[in-house]
Amino acid sequence: MKKKVIVVGAGPGGLAAAMRLSAEGYQVKVFEKQPHIGGRTSKLQVGDYTFDLGPTFFMMPQMLEELFVKSGRNLHDYVDMREIDPLYTLKFGDVTFLPSQDPEKTKAEIKRLFPGDEEGYERFLRYEGEKFDRVIALLKQPFTKWSDFFTKEMWRALPKLNALDTVYGRLSKYFKDERLKWAFSFQSKYLGMSAWDCPGTFTILSFLEHRYGLFHPIGGVNQVCAAMERVIIEFGGEIFTETGVKHVLVEEGSATGVLLENGESIFADDVVINADYGYAMANLFDQDKLKKHTNEKVDKKRFSLSTFMVYLGIDQKLDLPHHMVLFADDYKQNVDDITKEGRISDDASIYIHNPSKLDPTMAPEGKSALYVLMPVPNLDANIDWEEEKPRLREKIIRRLELETGISDFKTHIEEEKIVSPLEWQNDYFVYRGATFNLAHNLDQMMYFRPHNKFEDVDHCFLVGGGTHPGSGLPTIFQSAMISSDLLNKQYETKVTKSIKRDIAKAKEQV
Repeated sequence: MKKKVIVVGAGPGGLAAAMRLSAEGYQVKVFEKQPHIGGRTSKLQVGDYTFDLGPTFFMMPQMLEELFVKSGRNLHDYVDMREIDPLYTLKFGDVTFLPSQDPEKTKAEIKRLFPGDEEGYERFLRYEGEKFDRVIALLKQPFTKWSDFFTKEMWRALPKLNALDTVYGRLSKYFKDERLKWAFSFQSKYLGMSAWDCPGTFTILSFLEHRYGLFHPIGGVNQVCAAMERVIIEFGGEIFTETGVKHVLVEEGSATGVLLENGESIFADDVVINADYGYAMANLFDQDKLKKHTNEKVDKKRFSLSTFMVYLGIDQKLDLPHHMVLFADDYKQNVDDITKEGRISDDASIYIHNPSKLDPTMAPEGKSALYVLMPVPNLDANIDWEEEKPRLREKIIRRLELETGISDFKTHIEEEKIVSPLEWQNDYFVYRGATFNLAHNLDQMMYFRPHNKFEDVDHCFLVGGGTHPGSGLPTIFQSAMISSDLLNKQYETKVTKSIKRDIAKAKEQV
């Protein structure tokens, strides 16, 4: 008899877990509250224009390739990945920096713009490469008990972790020019944190971009979710959209299924939670069933910054790069405003994505689907977003006029959608509007992050950015692989374990 698994939420982590488990022979049902799959990685259709709601590029494609291989499939049969070169366009006032995955190109750019720092770039690649090669094992192992800190992988990684330093501190050991430090540290925002506070371990984020490159799936990053949906269905799994889960059913300390918002109870052997972590703890469980993850304890955790999003359908082709970051003149003050002061900077950094430069499928012919993101405080800050939305929109439009040279930019907008922290919370069920989930402080990493095997309820597992190893698509997919393996492991008999050991030994001999 096939074991039954319910997955709550069809975000990338939930779909990845459902794909793995359906390929393993489980009877899988995925329930999604929204009318579409993908969560924060969903496809956003506004008129004739297509956007990625959240992530706009993919790094470390080998992790996604591994996920598909473990599910008996080839990623490239489902998704057309195109490499982005240069990695991005970074603008510091009048200075434009175009880093590339090709280290010689990047070194030449640094020598031209930031003379004297090219040697630091070589050290960055060398040292961060050594660090990543040791840290990657920690991203693949679960941290469910204290003894997981005492594995050989941990002892091997420990000298290179730089956990007591900060991202900015580490980069200051490589580079002298402040702008170059910013260019290799803005990735801390993928974790929803300031580079001046983010643990130094995470300098590997910019390193990964430089080692493995960045990729755009044709149709948008949402096509990765669409590919996983196809595989799930091929293996007999089922996905139900517009079918929200009201509660996880718990009996004698174990998850036994879910109560849907329509009043129907669906029973299963295991439940995998892919809903936003904070939202799930506050809404999907009776508080008397929880010990470590009660509302009171969740409220004490630190959550990431948020984002103010503007999606624009433009009636002409724009002479803008595929994607770029426009840095505030005082970048540190801008970051402090977001993460410490809880206010919106007068001079803010923004990210602009122009996928139509590379991908003709996202806008009608001769037009552009333009995506603009401004990092902002989450809903902990005392900000009236209904009042701020039109003001920030105007600020972004003025910036776009400067970048494009189009003085009447507004007249070229055919379609438009805005998502502020308020919409992230109310429309997309993101706790506090914290777009990048839990922050990655030392006391919220590895063992101290919510565990993949949920601690408060048996036969319940967590996937997504709110569990180990953390936020960001590659690590979200890794969380799905860890949780799927843990779910599998609980059903292994002594016989199957012995067979697996014999197979592993045979492989080693070969």
